[in-house]
Amino acid sequence: EKHISIQRHLADLEKLADLKEGEFTMAVSQNTDLHVTDEKKPCPLCPEEKFKACYSHKLHRHLQNLHWKVSVEFEGYRMCICHLPCRPVKPNLVGDQTFSKMGAHYHCIICSATITRRTDMIGHINRHVNKGETESRFITVPAPKSSHEVLKESATDVQVLPNYSTPQKTDSYFNPKMKLNRQLIFCALAVLAEERKPIECLDAFGATGIMGLQWAKHLRSSVKVTINDCNENSVTMIHENCHLNKMKVKLNTKEDDNDEAMGDGEENTDTIEVTKMDANVIMHLRSFDFIHLDPFGTSVNYLDSAFRNVRNLGIVSLTSTDISSLYAKAQHVALRHYGCNIVRTEYYKELAARIVIAAVTRAAARCNKGIEVLLAVALEHFVLVVVRVLRGPSPADDSAKKIRYLIHCQWCEERIFQKEGNMVEENPYQQLPCDCHGSMPGKTAVVLGPLWSGALFNTGFLRRMLFEAVQYGLDEAQPLLKTLVCEAECTTLKHFSTHSPYDENKQEECGVYIKTPNTSAESYLVHRKRKSDEVIRNTAKRQKSENSAEHPAFYYNIHRHSIKGMNMPKLNKFLNYLSEAGYRVSRTHFDPMGVRTNAPLAQFKTILMKYSTPTYAGGQAEGPVHLTEDVQAGEQVQAAADCKAEDAEFLEDGKSGVAVAMFTKDYPTHCTAD
Repeated sequence: EKHISIQRHLADLEKLADLKEGEFTMAVSQNTDLHVTDEKKPCPLCPEEKFKACYSHKLHRHLQNLHWKVSVEFEGYRMCICHLPCRPVKPNLVGDQTFSKMGAHYHCIICSATITRRTDMIGHINRHVNKGETESRFITVPAPKSSHEVLKESATDVQVLPNYSTPQKTDSYFNPKMKLNRQLIFCALAVLAEERKPIECLDAFGATGIMGLQWAKHLRSSVKVTINDCNENSVTMIHENCHLNKMKVKLNTKEDDNDEAMGDGEENTDTIEVTKMDANVIMHLRSFDFIHLDPFGTSVNYLDSAFRNVRNLGIVSLTSTDISSLYAKAQHVALRHYGCNIVRTEYYKELAARIVIAAVTRAAARCNKGIEVLLAVALEHFVLVVVRVLRGPSPADDSAKKIRYLIHCQWCEERIFQKEGNMVEENPYQQLPCDCHGSMPGKTAVVLGPLWSGALFNTGFLRRMLFEAVQYGLDEAQPLLKTLVCEAECTTLKHFSTHSPYDENKQEECGVYIKTPNTSAESYLVHRKRKSDEVIRNTAKRQKSENSAEHPAFYYNIHRHSIKGMNMPKLNKFLNYLSEAGYRVSRTHFDPMGVRTNAPLAQFKTILMKYSTPTYAGGQAEGPVHLTEDVQAGEQVQAAADCKAEDAEFLEDGKSGVAVAMFTKDYPTHCTAD
């Protein structure tokens, strides 16, 4: 039976007091003395030594203020605080006497636990709800038919537990904000599936299994999907989601090697393998063509296992969500996990992507493998890196040479990678294009890294990803992929062809071979081997052709380098000005106001100053702005000083008495006359 402290209404507690009094009256009435008053009533949740019997109005106030107001509510029931001696309390020894203190507590409506604090009781109930335990073992609580919520994404249905978006409070974590991340990974897998099929792909951290289900549902026979998770509740949830999407399930756990095909997938005959083991274990035991790592936090603990058995020209993608360390908010954590020294800069998102790629490169090099970076995306919630694996010590050495240190000026935000070589330079500040060290006191630059110094994108691979996004109707990924293509080519021209990028390589990679009855098995196997070797060689040739001139490293934020007292031009117009000056320029997905260009910072500021217009601090009032002569002259002097024009001449207009800055070089003349 349920405890008496769990009631629906306050009146039910008062009825308990009447019941106790009635029982007491009946017991006393059996004696000879029947002179018993029924006006005073005891509290049903307090012992007599704590609260003596009182009249009804006092008892009502006591129950309302001491028990009902501090209760914990759950599905229409109130778990009131109880002062009865039903919770064992450790006695206190004072001298030779033993004092046993009565402890106030709550009785859980779901289990038999007794909790002391109200906040702990609320957390205890929430943990029951997160695990799906809403049915009481004491009373029949009307629970919903199913505590699972069904969500739909990209024509795939998944069941999720309550609080599914909070990883600390649920076993099956599902983040709707990572939809873009899942679409990018799907596009990368679809491109690999067009190169060779079928491919074996692994989702090492399945959670709800949404990613692996999307792979199998859309790519079908082109992929053999394996979804892994070390949590038993997550494996059960993945199994249910496979049935929900009419997929066959092949269970394979570390403890039980018996494979069992389940499900009534009549519409889709594809089979998804579900495993329950540690991610490092399954990547050590088996080989895959495509591996995706998406742990909670950093993924550096799984990189060695991922590169151990991944096949040649396979793809490894990883999502890092430890943005506090990667975005230089917790610099000591970045040093501990990635071995990098970083500071907060204007290009901190690209810095985070290069930190992750450097860790990936070192892990691959330890397995005698090199990498080719296909995609690097750093957004608000995650950092996504997709790399292709190149087997052999030579690619490993070439990739390891691209890990270098970065010299960053803290005054003007200029940056440059250190030169290759082991010799110590006498003055490392000479490598920086700026002269802040000579004009500013003290040390002006810091050394960051080690970082990846190579390219972050592969243009041909991104174009094929864009084609797959259009084919499968992934609307959220298409704008980002278009921006990435322009960023990879470092251009503002957005011309995207509608024909398939695979057509030009179709004849080279797809040979025709007809097996006749007279064909021997040995010749057929030899042809299959030659065909696979040709596919690998053609893929390598296409990679070399796609690797055009590398895009410039890092970007500049136009607001960070704006001139005080001047209005900047529009960003698109400023990009055109840089392009007309002969520099490569593009926007970047890392920063909406960022400009990726090969122009030096000095030329960047010069062009920005050239096309900026004067502004005033007098506010946006209607009509012309009238300022005093001193303020106007001071602003012009400040504007000329900011642009560092050595040949600027300050003349005084005889009519208005306003100072006018006349630039004798390539700067336009700014007139402040009304």
